[in-house]
Amino acid sequence: MDKKNLILSIETSCDETAAAVIADGHDILANIIFSQIPVHQKFGGVVPEIASRHHLEHLPQVVAEALQMAEVSFSDLDAIAVTYGPGLVGALLVGVAGAKAMAAAQGLPLIGVNHIEGHIYANFLVHPQLQFPLLCLLVSGGHTHLVLLQDHGKYKILGRTRDDAAGEAFDKVARAMGLGYPGGPQIQATAATGNPLGIELPRAWLEPGSLDFSFSGMKSAVLNYLNRAGQKGEVVDKADLAASFQQAVIEILVGKTLTAAKATGVRTVLLAGGVAANQALRQSMTDACNAAGYNFYYPPIELCTDNAAMIGCAAYYKYLRGEFSSQDLNAIPGMALA
Repeated sequence: MDKKNLILSIETSCDETAAAVIADGHDILANIIFSQIPVHQKFGGVVPEIASRHHLEHLPQVVAEALQMAEVSFSDLDAIAVTYGPGLVGALLVGVAGAKAMAAAQGLPLIGVNHIEGHIYANFLVHPQLQFPLLCLLVSGGHTHLVLLQDHGKYKILGRTRDDAAGEAFDKVARAMGLGYPGGPQIQATAATGNPLGIELPRAWLEPGSLDFSFSGMKSAVLNYLNRAGQKGEVVDKADLAASFQQAVIEILVGKTLTAAKATGVRTVLLAGGVAANQALRQSMTDACNAAGYNFYYPPIELCTDNAAMIGCAAYYKYLRGEFSSQDLNAIPGMALA
């Protein structure tokens, strides 16, 4: 194996059991994901205990598949990386324990990676030429952050959600509309034939100058709309409602991001996280950045949702800095980025 800086990375923060092999920080030799979505769909969301049991069952197989696809063995590796927070504590512990055991058995460095940081670094996997400073809008089921990247490993949170994350709001609205789980893709699909201006919904801009987010009011407005329609026996146009809700969320996300870019003077904007797979958000952000003269980058859809390749990319830069973890590494479910 003539590749340098070969890292096996593991991701088990929620309901995806994933392992990847990354060479030189950006060359994806393998990226294996076992998705538990079919398992949790009947419950309308992720059941933590079930997620942990499936991680235990499938992690060894997923790691073996990644090594086989990459055509490497443990003896070829330079380090083992793992997500250790934030996320579901039981799910995280499975990955952390597995990575620690493999690192100890093989005498390899262990690198703990913040899951949020991993999402940001999905951009560096496909755009390694990115130059600092950078502004990243990270939108997922558990987090909505505006992050200023000053250098590798140096972050400043400019804004964050004060209540529901954007992805969480999508899931809750989709559930209330009877669209199923996961909510983001269901809302996007339903909205495709709807009128985004068909139903008036509030936008929570918060106090002047704030870069924080709030989506609970929008979610509540949709729930109230559904309740009123039900009481009156009215038929709800789900396509219009999904499109109007999606549009309201996107306007806030794009508007706050451009405000932050202007305030910081940053010329390059990144999009990351599971909600970054939303095509309407990608297009709206592309149009807004083009109009304002900003460079705009985002990962391919398969690298937006939880995966281990992004963890391996983030770990690569930690590896170069010599930031290794000890065998005392533990899961931190409520870990912050900065």
